[in-house]
Amino acid sequence: MKLLENKIAIVTGAARGIGEAIVDKFAEQGAAVAFSYVSDSSAEKANAIVNKWSERGVRIKAWQSNAGDMEACGHFVSEVLKEFGTVDICVNNAGISKDNLLLRMTQEQWETVLQVNLNSVFYMTKQIIKPMMKARSGSIINMSSVIGVMGNAGQASYAASKAGIIGFTKSVAKELGSRNIRCNAIAPGFVETDMTSYLHDGDASAKYLSDIPLGKFAKAEDIANTALFLASGMGSYITGQTISVCGGLNI
Repeated sequence: MKLLENKIAIVTGAARGIGEAIVDKFAEQGAAVAFSYVSDSSAEKANAIVNKWSERGVRIKAWQSNAGDMEACGHFVSEVLKEFGTVDICVNNAGISKDNLLLRMTQEQWETVLQVNLNSVFYMTKQIIKPMMKARSGSIINMSSVIGVMGNAGQASYAASKAGIIGFTKSVAKELGSRNIRCNAIAPGFVETDMTSYLHDGDASAKYLSDIPLGKFAKAEDIANTALFLASGMGSYITGQTISVCGGLNI
């Protein structure tokens, strides 16, 4: 039997990178998957993901939805419940960065990053806990970052948003544990995705690698494997935790 057989999963921000890898991993392990993407430019990629898994017999559907908008989140979850009936797993993965030194950071840059990275986690979690409470079961996985644990120059807004996710995760775990709903966070280190293309620059790459004990960057699948662990029965006694998947960067 597959690890997520008969489970229904929602993944936000999943047309590429870590989100796409999580969708692939969940679908591979038997889950029916609903996922979101935000931009028109991602529609073709989202449809390709749907077609790939539909051809293999997986129930999967994509919605264009802005995780940083509370009304849009409500509509998205409502549509998923109509389509799939319930939600067993929710991965809050949507995120952006607008890096700048604090001296030069604008209010708009600050607020945009917190809106997408942190507020979206609140919006989605608030929507999905009702069906989970009714079922007295569920796993919520929030995508934080090692930067939210360590901080980083030029990333004050990103670090603040990702640190906020950790505190939110702990609080939700305490509130909902009695209903058998688990809430955990994953804190990736440097992952090779479109969002981190700067890692491939020769000088920058060497600098970052020198700080990582394992001496390599993560693949998106490394993060997806951790999400699978937390979503499945293998993580059934884990809640309120932040798992760093960073190659030892924050030791």
